[in-house]
Amino acid sequence: MKRISFLILWFCIIGLASAQDATCYRIYLSDKNNNPYSIDNPSDYLSQRAIDKRVRFNIPITEQDLPINPQYKQQILALHPQMQPLAVSKWMNTFTVYCPDSTVVPQILNLPFVDSIMAVGAYILDDVPSAQIPENQASIVQNSLSSDKESLDYGYGFPQIAFHNGHLLHEAGFHGEGMLIAVIDGGWYGVETCTFYQDLVNNGRFLGYYSLIPNFVDSLDNGWTETHGTLVTSVMASNIPGELVGTAPYASYAFIHSEWAASEQLVEEDFWANAAEIADSLGADVINSSLGYRGFPDFPQSNITYADLDGQNSIASRCATILGTKGVIVCIAAGNDGNNDWYYISRPGDAFDILCVGASSVDSVITDFSSHGYSADGRVKPDITSVGAETASYYPYDYLAFTYGTSLATPVAAGLCACLWQAMPDYTSTEIMQIIRESSHLYNNPNPEYGYGIPDFYKAYTTHVGINDYKPLQLSVYPNPVTDKLYLTNPDGDLQTISIFNAAGQLVLQHAVNGNPLIEINVTSLPKGFYVGTATMEGNRTATFKFVK
Repeated sequence: MKRISFLILWFCIIGLASAQDATCYRIYLSDKNNNPYSIDNPSDYLSQRAIDKRVRFNIPITEQDLPINPQYKQQILALHPQMQPLAVSKWMNTFTVYCPDSTVVPQILNLPFVDSIMAVGAYILDDVPSAQIPENQASIVQNSLSSDKESLDYGYGFPQIAFHNGHLLHEAGFHGEGMLIAVIDGGWYGVETCTFYQDLVNNGRFLGYYSLIPNFVDSLDNGWTETHGTLVTSVMASNIPGELVGTAPYASYAFIHSEWAASEQLVEEDFWANAAEIADSLGADVINSSLGYRGFPDFPQSNITYADLDGQNSIASRCATILGTKGVIVCIAAGNDGNNDWYYISRPGDAFDILCVGASSVDSVITDFSSHGYSADGRVKPDITSVGAETASYYPYDYLAFTYGTSLATPVAAGLCACLWQAMPDYTSTEIMQIIRESSHLYNNPNPEYGYGIPDFYKAYTTHVGINDYKPLQLSVYPNPVTDKLYLTNPDGDLQTISIFNAAGQLVLQHAVNGNPLIEINVTSLPKGFYVGTATMEGNRTATFKFVK
């Protein structure tokens, strides 16, 4: 594998058209009357997997789930030969269209089933019609399962998974088998060439690619669109022993392309909302969205203020909230604006009952770029914090990257969310998200940088599945950072062995304890760097600590 270090995931954005030349409109429909779709026949618009989940968790199928009336769409599109569909939202009952002739807007408003219209973008589209919007995904197949894993050689992925005690969750037998993660992002260049993708493809765990991006013209793309999804997905899905094993290496994945980085316009939230509904129709268990919206320089009349971060003003935020009620764990990046004039989270991270994820380094120090909370209405945001500094990931052509951004912190957490729900299948998605918050180190004292803090996924598992012999480790580690001697105190005196691993997951030191309450470990011979220690206790219980030399 080739290797590239310290790739940073934010780029300059290039605009397309002046803000005054609106060409994209969100049409709010007044009803779903005379709809050919029916609540009694959900297989017309939901996959069997999605239907089974609704039954399993007693989630009712209501009119909200019905697609918008296709006759309404046809009547709108018939008003102008250049009009093209861009996005739909059945939950919001909206239809977003490209309409280069603004004189048609009054005609749209005059239709009896149209409630209102909102300008959302100034894109220029090719004359060739865009691909059909993928609304109804009823034919998705169940993923194949296979698992005979005993232990995983995480390679450079070890620090970011040990950060959450996720390796202990894996050791308990939960690697994401049977779980479906939908990734909403900007593009997945290299599906046919990247080594880490091949395990997904060859074992039937890649369940499809869906694109909502129209045929834009007169534009430049800096490459972010085609690579960002690859980087993000690799954090969860990679299974390259000794180099990078992800946080959910045996889950199934679906890719939904909703982001185009060459321009920032409000219509992108319409694409995101559409993507969320596709994820629901597929029956996704977890979604990872390393995207966020906090300003629209190419359509500035839609720019937002802090007061708009209330979970209600954005169509994407409202759909993210609904997605969480449909039996999906929703993980959304907080944003990378922590050291900018605008330092708040982005939308849809302000949604209700989702996990908005901030970024720290593996030494648990919050990064300066991680966006801050709270939401405008005072809710704790971000919800949790994960590893978003020097996060091991793959770039196309198998370049191993050590990457920065909440874009990377989010999939570290999302993959472990899938493993935790696999381990606790009787809990609802909302309950799992709350358990994750409660396992975090600042749950009783949250703040606007960390939110509830750093989750311990193994603690979340063991404290909720009736493991009676689980007992939190009473362990203090000092000094940290250390130069020569590391001291550990264990008042219970039940430690037996201390194993220390380097950042590549290699065992570099092992120390027998024999029940001593005060342990001294000479680390003089260890190179400077980050280390993870595993403490083995009586009853074969284990716990993890971290230190820096």
